[in-house]
Parts: sequence; C-alpha cells; structure tokens
Amino acid sequence: MTQDTATNRHGDIVWSELHLRDMEAQKAFYSAVAGWTFDSKPLADGSGDYVVAMQDGRPIAGFLDMGTMPHLDGVPTHWLTYIGVEDVDKSVAAVVASGGTLHRPVFDIPDVGRVAVITDAGGAKLALMTQAS
Repeated sequence: MTQDTATNRHGDIVWSELHLRDMEAQKAFYSAVAGWTFDSKPLADGSGDYVVAMQDGRPIAGFLDMGTMPHLDGVPTHWLTYIGVEDVDKSVAAVVASGGTLHRPVFDIPDVGRVAVITDAGGAKLALMTQAS
C-alpha cells in the first residue's frame, strides 16, 4: 500500500491485494499475463514478505501469503479491495447502520494506515482504510 496518498479522496479505491497460497505460481501468472514485476519487503511481524506488484516502475497491488496467517486457514485465494475513508472508526459505524458487518476489527498497519475489513450489505468483503499521513 504505497500509492501516493496526496491524490486519494474519501471513497477512492486506494489499493488491491491478492491473498494467496502459492506466491511463486501467482507471481509467474501475473508476470506472464500482465507483465508485472515484483518487489518484496519483510512484514513488520517477521512472518514473511509483502510483495508489491509493479507496472512501469509504479506500485499497483500487493500480494500476501495467507499461509503465514492462521486466522485465514481454509480461505481461498482472493482479491481484497481497499477503499480510502477519512475516518475508519466512523465509517465502520456507517457500515453497520447501512446493513454491512464488521468482518475483522479495526487494526493499524505501521506506516500504512488504519484498516477495517468489512462485508457490505450484499455480502462482498472489502477493506476500509485511513492512510497514514
């Protein structure tokens, strides 16, 4: 999640992240199909690497290995879209009032932002994020 925060407004899609189980196979697939290259950096908790997909030298998506996260055991590979909001905590209240649910409580990602994973009123999972300044 390294996009330029200066251009993001409330409601913008700010990031997409592929949660996967076979990093090398997925990297090979997106390299062949989309021409993406990849940069890696260690996760803050030391459990592995966060991989950033690059297109023409700019970050466009993240890849995260669910095998390092026991709370995601049994969850199939999927894309998670992040929508930028001014205040995650206030937005979670709006989610619940509008028929959505809080799927994962609000948490902080150092140097990235404050995040909540929610389910919308139709059942689709997504993330809300207030980006770090």
